Amino acid sequence: MKLSKFGERFCRRIGIGELMDDLGRALDGNRTLLMLGGGNPSHIAPVQVLFRKRMEDILACSGEFERTIGDYDPPQGCRLFIEALVDLFRKEFGWSIGPQNIALTNGSQNSFFFLFNMFAGRSGGQRRRILLPLTPEYIGYADVGLEGDIFRAVRPEIVRLDEHMFKYRVDFRRVSIRADVGAVCVSRPTNPTGNVLTDDEIDALRQMTLKAGVPLILDNAYGTPFPNIIFENVRPVWDPNMIVCMSLSKLGLPALRTGIVVADEQIIQVISRMTAVMSLAPGSLGAALALEMVRSGEIVRISRETIRPFYEQKARRALAQLEAEMSGVPFAVHKPEGALFLWLWFEGLPIRCEELYQRLKARGVLVVPGHYFFPGRQDEWRHRHECIRVTYAQDDAVVERGLAIIADEVRKVWCRGRLAERKTCRGGAERVAPDQKPQNHA
Repeated sequence: MKLSKFGERFCRRIGIGELMDDLGRALDGNRTLLMLGGGNPSHIAPVQVLFRKRMEDILACSGEFERTIGDYDPPQGCRLFIEALVDLFRKEFGWSIGPQNIALTNGSQNSFFFLFNMFAGRSGGQRRRILLPLTPEYIGYADVGLEGDIFRAVRPEIVRLDEHMFKYRVDFRRVSIRADVGAVCVSRPTNPTGNVLTDDEIDALRQMTLKAGVPLILDNAYGTPFPNIIFENVRPVWDPNMIVCMSLSKLGLPALRTGIVVADEQIIQVISRMTAVMSLAPGSLGAALALEMVRSGEIVRISRETIRPFYEQKARRALAQLEAEMSGVPFAVHKPEGALFLWLWFEGLPIRCEELYQRLKARGVLVVPGHYFFPGRQDEWRHRHECIRVTYAQDDAVVERGLAIIADEVRKVWCRGRLAERKTCRGGAERVAPDQKPQNHA
């Protein structure tokens, strides 16, 4: 069977594909697996009660259920839901927008496929790219470009906060928006690290992109005002040179694939036409379930008062366990400022993170190796192979057992590595490969 270049791309290993395959196997069949790798949100009882009540109302209202599942929405998405979002953003944040500035998509992954290929690729005889001013970044970005490698990424500044905690910051000395940049993209908070760019960092990027005449794409899938899984106080922002992408997934509706794009009217028109070509229309059920929550403003209240503190408490619990379990083992964790994950850095680890992933998988714990999260970085930066992403969104008992196994396996890896070094010093046969020796990346 002879495939096109497009088809051949999907015959190789793809990070997001492996992640979703592992997630499916963990949830579908083998219940002994501890799923600390996926991005599934928690099942938060008070939030699920609201969605269940709304579904009951839809079923009870004559003709509403039939219309919701039986009629196409327009390619831009459900008009009533879009109008409710416009009213919410105007009242809450004073954004100067109308219905012409919002489109719905079949999930955020769909949104970024559209946007990245809209602004990256061949244009006027030049090949344009998406600039990522801070990596690591979301695993799902890596393979959406129709023309292959469409990213240029900037290595971050690593700031040590204490012995076991660090933070990535945008290194503006290295950020330059050259002529080959079609758009700039950042996520806030960032998947995989939980990093939250400050208001000053966002404002600096806004000024740079406006001056360069390219849009700033803000991936707000975990951010404010909903689902508000963000533990820092930041200002929601949008202007006509920005594209803000939101989602209902982390609110608790990942299976309904509902993405939200807020952008200039011309961009919204293009996205709507892309939706018409790719899938005719966005799905209707997610918008229907969230409609009354948006109209009433309940979506903001429950995100602020229920969802944010729920995940903040889980993050603190997981962090405290790591500190206890890994006592005496070299490790650092990115300051958890939002999202659903802990980003662990084992500086100088004697093996690569992909091998650590395989060892943990053999012990029934699924994580995500860190090297997948550096789209646009072609260099062999050792740091890429020293990190793993762990979710704390699963049930507390699952997270607790999984973190204990991770700590135990990492401790064993370090012990084996030190034993090999001692044997090498005594002239023994075992040795550590040169590219596996600890290096300083601070």
